[in-house]
Amino acid sequence: MKIAVIIARFQTPYLHEGHKQLIDTVSKEHAKLIILLGVSPIMGSRKNPYDYHTREKMIKKDYPEVIVLPVSDHPSDKVWSDSLDSLLKSVFPGGSFTLFGSRDSFIPYYTGHFTTVELPAHGDYNATELRKQYAELVFDSKDFRAGILYAYYNQYTKVYPTVDVAMFRNNKTELLLGKKANSPKWRFIGGFADPEDESYEAAALRELGEECGEVEVGEMTYETSHRVNDWRYRNEADKIITLLFSCDHISGQPTASDDIVDVAWFKLNELQNMIDQELVNHEHIKMLKLIIGKYLNK
Repeated sequence: MKIAVIIARFQTPYLHEGHKQLIDTVSKEHAKLIILLGVSPIMGSRKNPYDYHTREKMIKKDYPEVIVLPVSDHPSDKVWSDSLDSLLKSVFPGGSFTLFGSRDSFIPYYTGHFTTVELPAHGDYNATELRKQYAELVFDSKDFRAGILYAYYNQYTKVYPTVDVAMFRNNKTELLLGKKANSPKWRFIGGFADPEDESYEAAALRELGEECGEVEVGEMTYETSHRVNDWRYRNEADKIITLLFSCDHISGQPTASDDIVDVAWFKLNELQNMIDQELVNHEHIKMLKLIIGKYLNK
């Protein structure tokens, strides 16, 4: 039996004409058609927003006779190819398979035993641009709102990493703290790590520059980490874990900027009294006590 296999992702909100022409072209020449949908190990992302079941239903709505199966991504092209071959043989033992792909397809990565055919692209369709276009649309429908719930409830719960910086001067006898506009209490300089940061140390250095201006510091030293009971995530499943780094101030005048409205130097031997007077942000007290215990009278 001649069996055609289309391997693709179909990560679009609907089957566009390019998809349909691909499926129709291959179906005409074969008794059976299998569509293998690539499945990412990441649950929900901008590149892979739709899970397997959502894409399977989308295809089955227009092509109910097509067999749709998942094929998981793998870091090894050989392992992925062997798994793909085994899957097809298990579904149709003795079948004669031809694998079809189009622009930017699986073909360069496939090292299995079946014949591959690259088909010309049907029209100028770009899945990335189509996802971007639909990501900006809001529809007034129950299905749209239900889809938002489905997407959020089918994600892994997340930890958001932040960095805080204990910057010392005068042989670690003074520490820089800052204030935000929405809180009258003193806190460490810091913020969220960015995907562009090369490391948490780099994130700490970036945050220091953004919130204190042009200052030169020594090496960032890791001190501790812990989960922060941040008010924004207090009732959420997702949480924040912060990493505290310390460094020595070398030069430059710290100047409050970004979301920091004030900065000041405090003597280390005054900090416990500030905590007792409730002048320190509650979320930073644990870290500040660690710094006091480690460096006071050292």
